Parts: sequence; C-alpha cells; structure tokens
Amino acid sequence: MPRGTQRPPSQRQLRVGEELRHLIARIIEKGDIRDPDVAGKLFTVTEVSISPDLRNAEVFIVQTGGGDTKPLLSGLKRVGPYFRHELAQQMALRTVPLLRFTEDISFDRASRIEALLALPEVRRDLAPEDDTDEADGA
Repeated sequence: MPRGTQRPPSQRQLRVGEELRHLIARIIEKGDIRDPDVAGKLFTVTEVSISPDLRNAEVFIVQTGGGDTKPLLSGLKRVGPYFRHELAQQMALRTVPLLRFTEDISFDRASRIEALLALPEVRRDLAPEDDTDEADGA
C-alpha cells in the first residue's frame, strides 16, 4: 500500500469503537466524575476511533451549547485513568485502549460547507442549465 494512505477501519475496530462510545457515555451519565472541569458539563461522545492494534482510541466530543472546550478536554485528560479502570471492568478486551479526548469539529465543518453552498454565487453555479439555451442553438 502506498505511503500516506490509510486503510479503512476493520469491522472489529468499528465494533470495539462503538462499544467504547456506549460505555463511556454510560460512565458519564452515572455522574461519578468529580473533576470540576468535567462534572456538571453537558457534552456528547460522537465517535470513538480506535487504532488497528486496539491499544489507542481517540474519543471525539461535542460540548452542548458550544463554548470553549479546552477546560473540558483538560479535565477529561485528567479523568482518563478513571475511564480506563471503569472500561476494564465492563469490557472483555485483553488491554483497555489509552483514551485521547478530542473536540469533534465535523459539525462545524458541515455547517460551514452548507453556508457556502447557500451563497447566491454558488447556487447560481450549481443550478441546472436551462434547456431553452440548447433549443435556441439548434
């Protein structure tokens, strides 16, 4: 495979990632987290992307209501060992992956693309050509 290209995730990666997402959401829902930057904050775990060797996982989050996510991310980093401990008790994996929390910017990117597509210049360029022009030329 050429360098710089990535393989799509395997079924096992997708399955483990989705299970991790559900379990992390349940741990957050319990409300046992005491870190002041995390406790009481509303956020959603949108995706968990796991490495092929299942040792590292990137947890994508979106804070409800927007705002600065840096304090939340630093709090989640401090609480990472607690998540791993809880996941180890609930999962049947040989090793629990290291968790890295990241802000999910895909929603911002999608809304920016939608705003661009709504611009009059872009809508004009994307509009289908009129058939009257073809009829006049024939």
